[in-house]
Amino acid sequence: MLTKAVRLYGVNDLRLEQFELPEIKEDEILAHVISDSICMSSYKAAIQGPNHKRVPDDVAENPVIIGHEFCGELVKVGEKWKNQFKEGQKFSIQPAINYKGSLASPGYSYKYIGGAATYVIIPNEVMELGCLLPYEGEAFFYGSLSEPMSCIVGCYHASYHTKPGVYKHEMGIVEGGNMAILAGAGPMGLGLIDYAIHGDRRPGLLVVTDIDGARLARAAEVLTPEDAEKHGVKLVYVNTNDYTDPSDPYAADNYLRSLSKDGVGYNDVFVFAPVKALVEQADRLLAHDGCLNFFAGPTDPKFSAMFNFYNVHYASTHVVGTSGGNTADMIESLEYMQSGRINPAAMITHIGGLNTVVETTINLPNIPGGKKLVYTNKDLPLVAITDFAERGKDDPFYAALAEIVSRNNNLWCTEAEKYLLANAPDIVL
Repeated sequence: MLTKAVRLYGVNDLRLEQFELPEIKEDEILAHVISDSICMSSYKAAIQGPNHKRVPDDVAENPVIIGHEFCGELVKVGEKWKNQFKEGQKFSIQPAINYKGSLASPGYSYKYIGGAATYVIIPNEVMELGCLLPYEGEAFFYGSLSEPMSCIVGCYHASYHTKPGVYKHEMGIVEGGNMAILAGAGPMGLGLIDYAIHGDRRPGLLVVTDIDGARLARAAEVLTPEDAEKHGVKLVYVNTNDYTDPSDPYAADNYLRSLSKDGVGYNDVFVFAPVKALVEQADRLLAHDGCLNFFAGPTDPKFSAMFNFYNVHYASTHVVGTSGGNTADMIESLEYMQSGRINPAAMITHIGGLNTVVETTINLPNIPGGKKLVYTNKDLPLVAITDFAERGKDDPFYAALAEIVSRNNNLWCTEAEKYLLANAPDIVL
């Protein structure tokens, strides 16, 4: 089986190539990838090459396929797995497989499996560990978003609180409490807002900060305070730039604290950008027994920030961090999406084909917006959803997509995906 895939050979060395996949073994599965969303983690792997903890040292001689947020259909199932999986079945994959203590992971470490490909071979260990997940949704892109959503679900579950005199952590946010998401109007922040409003364990107050007014305005359009109120959550969006005061460096802190009940601060504060000042602000906003949840992944191994240890001792404040979700988190994400409880489509801001993956991955920090969704069997430029209408003036393909998304609050949707798969040109090398 011929596949087309983006492979990593070394530092900043990504190549879109066509090559032959071997015949699958009796404990492997051949799969057809349809969609893959590009993660900042892939950028980190690309710029670090073999220095990345998940990328093999011999990647120059044995290149790996990148991409780990993918969804598709099973094509051929090895004999070992025929009773569990069926050809034609839709799937998603939990890439953090942790097989026998190894950090090897699809999208970072394997020659024949990764999301930026047309066809892949799923190795035995993925199935053995229960990380090949059946997906019953209609749209493939939701299956791709289940991996980033699982990271959000995982970080939410990782927050914890304590009781005086009891040496036991009570997992989860404070139900009905004060919660804040700092730098929360980006794609992953939107996912957490959605989950916090529509999940089983909800805060009473949810404050979302950012310094980008346009992103905050869009967030408020997609995840409205009115809808949050219906679910028992008071949702407030705050542009902290509006509360800068040269004479008072803590003016924004004071305003944010004033929003909390009785001005006591926040039980749970999530930090969604690896910025020293933001981490220190989160620390200052913590209430008694407050949990600072550091979600943002820094690229600098020496990244650090000040933390008030007086409050650690006397006010039981604490820090937690996660770098991904587990399989249970991903299953929960798939169930929530399939039932319509959450709609992470708001994460997606750009659509492209496999031909765009190399350039997009290498330049990801410099491309504005949220998730870049790639349809791996298609040849398309990377185009922002907000630019569909302008492109549509000269291109009927984008005119049709613009009309479809305009009926869906300008969000990517199942109808748009179906139109793209039926009408976009196929990738040819």
